[in-house]
Amino acid sequence: MLLNLTDVFTSEGKVKELSVPYEEKTFSYMGNEYEIKGDTVADMKLSNIGTGTVLVEGSVTALMIIPCDRCLKDVKVSVSADFAHQVTSPDQEKGATEEASDDTSDEEQNFVSGYELDTDALISNEILIHMPVKVLCKDDCKGICSVCGHDLNEGECGCDRFVPDPRMAAIKDIFNANKEV
Repeated sequence: MLLNLTDVFTSEGKVKELSVPYEEKTFSYMGNEYEIKGDTVADMKLSNIGTGTVLVEGSVTALMIIPCDRCLKDVKVSVSADFAHQVTSPDQEKGATEEASDDTSDEEQNFVSGYELDTDALISNEILIHMPVKVLCKDDCKGICSVCGHDLNEGECGCDRFVPDPRMAAIKDIFNANKEV
């Protein structure tokens, strides 16, 4: 969804509060597609803080279906993000020199074009930043068997999953040689 920020940029001290729906139903992360359950709405506050700058503050919570990192069962994960970004008026950007520009101008280019704020791009960036590193269905998830793929949370499969330390392979050969004699 594109929001026109012209009225906020032109009125110093103006504050605009709104709820913005996130229109995507899936989210791409590290080559995977994750389903977003329910409606995701971002509460935003746009404030003109002077000198052609608007402060975009807000929060968003998305309920996503992500597979457990150990057993691959689907897990409902709530991803919440609070954000605050300063957006500079296109008129101000033209007058600024390259030396005066800071690192945030590159970041803003993802979701600001002229006087328009792309809320879907902003919300996607915030969800991406706040994605959990590891998702588990439960803290003591046992995962799947590396031999047959059985879910070990449902019980043992009987496979021999012992993996010897490769650094000890030479010693193992010595012990096995003594047993054969």
